[in-house]
Amino acid sequence: MPERKPRKDAARNRAAVLAAADDLFAHCESPEAVTMADIAAAAGVGKATLFRAFGDRTGLIHALYEARLEPIRNAVEEGPPPLGPATPPLQRVPALLDAVLCFKLDNRHLALALEGTGSDSPYQAGHYERWHSTLQAVLEQIPGLTDSGFTAHALLAATRADLVEHLTSRQHMPREQMRAHLAAFTAKVLDSRAPLD
Repeated sequence: MPERKPRKDAARNRAAVLAAADDLFAHCESPEAVTMADIAAAAGVGKATLFRAFGDRTGLIHALYEARLEPIRNAVEEGPPPLGPATPPLQRVPALLDAVLCFKLDNRHLALALEGTGSDSPYQAGHYERWHSTLQAVLEQIPGLTDSGFTAHALLAATRADLVEHLTSRQHMPREQMRAHLAAFTAKVLDSRAPLD
């Protein structure tokens, strides 16, 4: 019995921390402004609890990102069209990219914080490798399309959080226009008869 209470507390604290961090990132001026002290205070836990549960700020950002991304990942792995595996590749590729873009538009500061963590290459991060391998696998099913690995990198580059932030904040591009541009760019890449200008 005594062992169950800490587990319940830990689960409750984890949920509170993720909810607090999610809210802080959603409403911050910039992701750098959100500190571990801010998150601990908003969640009503001590900083030690935060560090014990997540290791550091990067660990917390990764955990929050993964929690937010889980519904999309489930749709990609098991869901119905347009994201699910039963969707024809030429329709699934743009749907996957649109899902990534919409996720980053809805979670701009969190995505920026994640892509800005650590000194390692963002292309070696687990979340990026998963998107890349998923996209590459779908691209490999398209007849006549060569170098699916590079193509997956090039298409995902159009959804980078820093680009999304630039287009949204600096160029004030509306969400639907950004989605339309990405869809047109993707269609051009997938049409092997259309040379890229």
